[in-house]
Amino acid sequence: MIKIIRANSENIDFVYLVKQLDEYLTIIDEDEHDFYNLYNNIDVLKHTIIAYLNNKPVGCGAFKKFDKNCVEIKRMFTSPEARSMGIASKILKELEVWAKEIGYNSTILETGKRQIEAVNFYKKNHYQVIPNFGQYKNMDNSLCFKKCLIK
Repeated sequence: MIKIIRANSENIDFVYLVKQLDEYLTIIDEDEHDFYNLYNNIDVLKHTIIAYLNNKPVGCGAFKKFDKNCVEIKRMFTSPEARSMGIASKILKELEVWAKEIGYNSTILETGKRQIEAVNFYKKNHYQVIPNFGQYKNMDNSLCFKKCLIK
């Protein structure tokens, strides 16, 4: 059984999952990991989602304000043993619903081109590739996406 909860970055299960994510990204991001890590502090995240499978934390995601109309999706992760079960989609959908509830009308995000599963996941969830934004503008490995929440 999958359970989804809303929390913040102080939640111990969120912290646990982000630690797993960072270990994975250390390998995937190679020499660029230190750069990306500068922008992944979790203490600024007030809106986090944790997914549980049989009461075990297996997935997470978060968002933070980007501008008055848009949030940036951050720290999306699903444990390897829980992948291909639709958990990431449930987390992303709940983040989008929550952002919309508090007045935002779009989401943006960045992922690495080497993270093929993530790139395909965001495309499958109707995210459109946009020009790299902010600190990612000159990063060749970065791929940025946007989704409008209001139709």
